[in-house]
Amino acid sequence: MDHDVLGAISLSIIVAAVFAHIARRVRQPLILGYILGGAVLGAHVGFGVIADEASIDLISEIGLILLLFIIGLEINLPRLAQAGRTIAVTGLLQFPICAGFAWLAFGGVAASTGGPMDRLYLAVALSLSSTLIVVKLLFDKFEMNTFGGRVTLGILVIQDVWAIVFLALQPSLQHLQPAPLLRSVAAGAGLVAAAAMLSRFVLPALFRAIATSVELMLITSVAWCFLVAGAAGWAGLSKEMGALIAGMAIAAFPYGTEVISRLSGVRDFFITLFFVALGLKIPEPSVHLLLVSLGTAVFVVLSRFLAMFPIFACLRLDTRTAGVVAINLAQISEFSLVIVTLGSGYQHVSSGVESLVLYTLLITSVISTYGILFNHQLASAVARFLAVIGVPRWFGATTHDRREERSDVTRGERDVFLLGSSREGLSLLQHLERELPAMKRRIVAIDFNPDTLQRLQAEGVECHYGDIGNIETLRHAGMDKAAVVVSSISDWFLKGTTNLRLLRLARALAPSARVVVTADTLAGAEQLYAEGADYVLIPPALTAAQLHLLLRDVSPDALQKARRRQAAELFGRSTP
Repeated sequence: MDHDVLGAISLSIIVAAVFAHIARRVRQPLILGYILGGAVLGAHVGFGVIADEASIDLISEIGLILLLFIIGLEINLPRLAQAGRTIAVTGLLQFPICAGFAWLAFGGVAASTGGPMDRLYLAVALSLSSTLIVVKLLFDKFEMNTFGGRVTLGILVIQDVWAIVFLALQPSLQHLQPAPLLRSVAAGAGLVAAAAMLSRFVLPALFRAIATSVELMLITSVAWCFLVAGAAGWAGLSKEMGALIAGMAIAAFPYGTEVISRLSGVRDFFITLFFVALGLKIPEPSVHLLLVSLGTAVFVVLSRFLAMFPIFACLRLDTRTAGVVAINLAQISEFSLVIVTLGSGYQHVSSGVESLVLYTLLITSVISTYGILFNHQLASAVARFLAVIGVPRWFGATTHDRREERSDVTRGERDVFLLGSSREGLSLLQHLERELPAMKRRIVAIDFNPDTLQRLQAEGVECHYGDIGNIETLRHAGMDKAAVVVSSISDWFLKGTTNLRLLRLARALAPSARVVVTADTLAGAEQLYAEGADYVLIPPALTAAQLHLLLRDVSPDALQKARRRQAAELFGRSTP
């Protein structure tokens, strides 16, 4: 038996990598490989190579905190409040409806497992869907920007908010008398208020001061995460809830995108250990457990359809989109495992519920992989079946109603991405302010200069602080939905990347986008066009063309006329 912590971690990573490669080859989520790797190493169903599960648990808790911190970074509450009616209504209703179905359906199962709160935890766990699995699969299918994809993502974000509420109450669930409950609510409210005050008055100045040092900004963000997580633990709340609050407090900062991209690798390492630790705990499956887990997986799928179709009917939306969203959400979340694992630590739930949720996650992850792959075909088949039995495809909506609902997700579209806000980029924005203000509202700027970003934010431009040469930065900024990508910075001024690399990144993330890049020479422009650029800015050629127009007539009157035209266009004033 290996009781050495370093040896246990090494074995865990090696075996997890092997099974992850196998999972990828058979088109399954990587987390299944991690869990199966843990099961092989564990003493319950595996070879008992790792007996000291506690050491892996301790290390994996760091990954759990970082995961929830990053989830918090991606929950932008002001933007969520501006979401369309469809996203808001479906997000708010899906969780309680599915939880209600689970409460009614699993009373007998909870009674047989014997935990004091098994029924409640099952209701919560089976109502949450996997952000990790869904986003990855939809991203691979280029469906994040479709109507169904946007509604799915909105529901997942609001599910995280529901989970935060449960995490806040979780430590006091065993004693829900008014006084302990009020203390928990007060502690949670106080933590949120303190984090909000610091993020409003202290953190912006701090982040601006250190933004030129990526390393210092990253370690400061992690320190903020563990500070709030520690404060939550000290106040009697869960550290995981504290990590979520820490992320949400700085989610609106332009620096959040860069923090996510830089932390992703560290998070993935620790999260791998978290799922391996879950695999170590997998009990030996019995026929009864497998049958109940399979039945639970079927229930999860049906509950999504039973929730989505009535909600979409009330919103007067089509049955096919309801089916797509239901299929996208037809699995349970890794967050469900987190909540049940924490509940086990509080002695709220029995080991039987942990096993049931874990096996159900495995089954629904496999089902969901294929379900999302063929979601439109399956949803169309369901819509045709409903039409046969008399359910109209549009639930009686008029053309105007459908157009209005579709506009909920397209209104305010940000689809023009400006990579680096150079002098040319800032001049472009000033020009758009005068000539085409509607286009300015579509721009998303990504840059490393915090002063520039602050100026752009004041002008109403959506900004993200980060390295434009880092694909994770671009992905988290949402460049997969770009219609136009522009890099107006010369290679002479770019650091760590080139316009050729930016062109390739843009093509990888948004294959259908129109891409405008910059070249310093004619040979460079030819190479960029050969790589698929839609247009190449060549500053020397533009300067030469402008000088050519001026030199065609250098009379005092002609130059004065050109000067007045330039002043009117660039400065908004006339010159003598």
